[in-house]
Amino acid sequence: MTEELELTLFQIITAAGGSKSNYIGAIQEAKAGNFEAAEQLVADGDAFQSQAHGPHSSLLTQEAQLSMEGKNSADLVCLLLIHAEDQMMSCEVFKQMAVELIDVYKKIG
Repeated sequence: MTEELELTLFQIITAAGGSKSNYIGAIQEAKAGNFEAAEQLVADGDAFQSQAHGPHSSLLTQEAQLSMEGKNSADLVCLLLIHAEDQMMSCEVFKQMAVELIDVYKKIG
């Protein structure tokens, strides 16, 4: 794995982790009845999620180009990439949960 790839993967992991933390915070704020704060945390989480998508898209493009050229993309696949993918997926799930739970807390509050 190259140093550049490692840096890109850590950017994705860091941004996705920040996103997930904000979505979890949004759920906690909604539970406490602080809906403005909850919605702001969702927006903040979206900003982090956006930071993760750029490098992620770049890696997908690189892999597609290698594949089209008939080259092996195995150098891109590693445990760190799998972890980055997992973080991306989990932050998307947490966003959906946060948005739904904020709505539920508004209705019961």
